[in-house]
Amino acid sequence: MRNIAAKCIEKVLQFYYATRRPETPTWAKSVVYGALLYFVSPIDVIPDFTPVFGYVDDLGVIIAALITISFYINDETREKAREKRQSWFGN
Repeated sequence: MRNIAAKCIEKVLQFYYATRRPETPTWAKSVVYGALLYFVSPIDVIPDFTPVFGYVDDLGVIIAALITISFYINDETREKAREKRQSWFGN
């Protein structure tokens, strides 16, 4: 469970760092903000406290948004997200 949560957090961090880039257009930032709002929303399709399945819908939304804005997530963005996840969760 911890590994799944860490991977989700890393994707969220990629979104964050992608929105900080001036090259990322407003429409792509809107997609990111919508996915992040869903990720932290207390009203969720499957509650996160449900073992394993609680994160499946969150991961699906994040993956869909990631695919949508993947062009704006570069190597620097991925590296920043990975480093931050490692500082929070370790390897």
